[in-house]
Amino acid sequence: MNLRGAGALLAVVLAAHPAAASGPDLGRFAPTGYVEGFFQYNLGAPSNGITHYRGFDNRHASFTLANVALGGDWERGAASARIVLQIGHTPNTYYLAEPSLPGAPGTSASNAETTWKYLQEAHVGYRIPIDRGLTVKAGLFLSPIGIEGMAVKDNGHFSRSNLFFGLPFYHTGVRATYPLSPRFKLTLAAYNGWNSVVDNNTEKSVSAQLAYENERLSGALLYFGGVERGEGAPEGRPFRHLVDAWARATWFDRLTLALHGDVGFEVNHFGRSGWAAAALYARLRAVGPVHLGARGDVFREWRARSARGEASAIFWPVPWMASGTFTVDVRPRDDLAVMLELRHDAAAGDVFFRGAVRGAGTPDDPFVPNARAQTSITLGATAWF
Repeated sequence: MNLRGAGALLAVVLAAHPAAASGPDLGRFAPTGYVEGFFQYNLGAPSNGITHYRGFDNRHASFTLANVALGGDWERGAASARIVLQIGHTPNTYYLAEPSLPGAPGTSASNAETTWKYLQEAHVGYRIPIDRGLTVKAGLFLSPIGIEGMAVKDNGHFSRSNLFFGLPFYHTGVRATYPLSPRFKLTLAAYNGWNSVVDNNTEKSVSAQLAYENERLSGALLYFGGVERGEGAPEGRPFRHLVDAWARATWFDRLTLALHGDVGFEVNHFGRSGWAAAALYARLRAVGPVHLGARGDVFREWRARSARGEASAIFWPVPWMASGTFTVDVRPRDDLAVMLELRHDAAAGDVFFRGAVRGAGTPDDPFVPNARAQTSITLGATAWF
């Protein structure tokens, strides 16, 4: 280990333990991280090796290192911070929608490939001593929209639903959280927008979320609104409204059911564009470390049309997408999971690949979708600390 590496390790060790009585108070640091990998077989055997519109588990007949995430949480008094770095196949999709901004002779450009790709979360916070405590944080956050998370271990399936893939992954901005009671908390926020470390327009987006949690029941209701189209879009500057809600309940410490719904719309130059989506989840602790999980989802989108033309899609190239998933999740330890997943996807038109696929996968000669459905079997594993 070189001197720089030894110095970094020493800093982590010092931060992870309470400072000695005679030394400075460096606060508390709790490291966190996970590794995710999988092998997937697409029964359609697409020649381009792509399981399409699947987010992070999108490679056929290949061992894939999906994601390696490493970071931690720091606290010192009322101050706090969190950072999570990532590397692997997942970041390529995570930042797929990130705007790219040009530079100038004295200013660098901004794009996901060179600037943001390896950063999953990064924010700082301070708890203001107002009544129960108002916590204000600023930085890059995982999206509060939806019930699923970035880490596979938190979801019970290796793949994510169409709702998770279609809706935003992250936001950059500032948010304030206040506990209304031991079980309710309110969060207000202002962000650049959907999947935007840097913004593609000058307007900001706002959100308000009411969350509830007890030992067996949890849920959240969220509103998110803002201008999300880029500068110069033919749809104009429509204000997009989103309402998201989910609930999860556990019975007898064995069966968990959850429901997630999301609706939204914008009124643009061509009329009203919008969507409605829902997902249902069930998870059963069967025998010992074996859990059985099932998930079904449907995502419907409609585009505005008028004599002036048609709005571009917000999510999908077809009117609807749907999927059904069944997973056997084995957890022999509290830091290891092995998942065997069967999933079937269906759509209103050809958006998937199977057999011989035309095209070279380049901007001038893109792959041509040739299937309305796809089925895959995935063996995945994840470990965490």
